[in-house]
Amino acid sequence: MKPLSILLLGTQMATGGAQKILLDQARWLHEHGHKTTVVFFYDRDGLLGVWKESLNVPFHNLDVFKRNSGFLAKGLFFLRGMGRLWTILRRQRFDAVITYTHDSNMLGLPLAWLAGVPVRVGTHLGAIRGIPKWRERIHTILVNTGCIQTLIAASKGAQENAVQEGVFPARIVVIPNGAQVFEIDPVDRGQTRQILGLKENELFLLAVGRLVYEKGHEFLVRAMPEIVANFPHVKAGICGSGPLHDHLASLISHNALEDHVKLLGPWDNIPRLLAAADIFVLPSRWEGLSIALLEGMIARLPVVVTRVEGVEEVVQHNVNGLLVPLEDSQALAEAIMQLLKDPEKRARMGRAAHARVLQGYTTDYMCEQYLKVIEKRLEHHAY
Repeated sequence: MKPLSILLLGTQMATGGAQKILLDQARWLHEHGHKTTVVFFYDRDGLLGVWKESLNVPFHNLDVFKRNSGFLAKGLFFLRGMGRLWTILRRQRFDAVITYTHDSNMLGLPLAWLAGVPVRVGTHLGAIRGIPKWRERIHTILVNTGCIQTLIAASKGAQENAVQEGVFPARIVVIPNGAQVFEIDPVDRGQTRQILGLKENELFLLAVGRLVYEKGHEFLVRAMPEIVANFPHVKAGICGSGPLHDHLASLISHNALEDHVKLLGPWDNIPRLLAAADIFVLPSRWEGLSIALLEGMIARLPVVVTRVEGVEEVVQHNVNGLLVPLEDSQALAEAIMQLLKDPEKRARMGRAAHARVLQGYTTDYMCEQYLKVIEKRLEHHAY
């Protein structure tokens, strides 16, 4: 394929799965010779400088939103930001625009259509709880009328969600989320365990994700008293930041788990943290197709996860992980203890987890499939 000019548009600069997919795709496209431009609507967590430096591609913050500003000011910021996006779209001849959230789908792709961008690709990365019906309806209309030409679903579950929302099935292409493949360095394991204060004989459970309701971290905390009663040498870490930090800290204290459960805060180097772990735990109430889960599997960790959208497509029960019911700390504890008492099973499942991701859940595979969608659309545009 000839080098393409592609704009990647996200909503907010924050730590999350959609943002990681966008940034990984930007790096991959740039490394494969495509002219890549990254745009976000606003910088929620002050990440602009770090991300801009790490990517080495044109990077724009539209600055459409400011906290603690009045209604009129918010409107002015929004209009100014959309004007900036229009200028970017008009000044460069982009072959394609890819957007990564419902909001960026609805705001960015109509503007790309008006600017004459030939390929406009939106994404549906998973169920969105609490979205107003009118916004969902507008999104569906934009897809069905071709303003959003192709909607990429990150899983078959996401595809089903989109169809339930009224999107024509012919408009949807399923491309699973992918994660960067890495190898675990034994040195990282020892050093990271030392940083975490883990003794050589202690087994480490790790959960990774924002401290928000949908991630269900409290079920891991509630599972720990029984786990510790049977396996006193087990520790757990929850990596991430978010509004439920104080609630989780209180729950840990209430259950007298301060010596066994730690809130680790955000980590820049997740592979290094995964190197220290023995079991990866994902107790979410809902997901799309979790990048954190894929990274845990790449790290050759057995996984214990809830039966949520996308997960059952990659995790095979009793093969590369264990699936448990939603919001069930007892079932979560029993599954974790099943792995704790069987090191051979942990190792076997970890190897199977790694192999499963390599079958079609890597960044390479994901980006190649996105490019095929763009190439097909460009062929149609040429005629």
